[in-house]
Amino acid sequence: MPDIVDTAMSAGTFSTLVTAITVAGLDTALKSPGPFTVFAPSDNAFSKLPSGTVESLLEDIPTLRKVLEYHVVSGKVMAADVVKLKTATTTTGEDVKITTSGDTVKVNDAQVVTPDVEADNGVIHIIDTVLLPSSIKL
Repeated sequence: MPDIVDTAMSAGTFSTLVTAITVAGLDTALKSPGPFTVFAPSDNAFSKLPSGTVESLLEDIPTLRKVLEYHVVSGKVMAADVVKLKTATTTTGEDVKITTSGDTVKVNDAQVVTPDVEADNGVIHIIDTVLLPSSIKL
């Protein structure tokens, strides 16, 4: 089974995320044994950001790393366990808020559109909005 980075690459809907992970130098970490849980914004999620935001982030590596690490939780947390949580601590040390309403699961303001995409070193939950730590204003 491929790792998280290779799984995202082969899905074809994460080219912005994969580029950002590579530019930030996080690809090595996300290929390590982990396990990790990644709330992965799709290309459509990145397209919702204000014009020029992605390009600015790709030039500001410390901020880019912080944004990306805010999407990662240590451990493999499958959807059945995510829905039991109220918060999850990301690798930045900041928490994301988890809310469940019927079949809808949200991480902060992002909706999980596809849960439980398994990888060799963790799991990906595809989200429809890029998560931003409170310390970062775009």
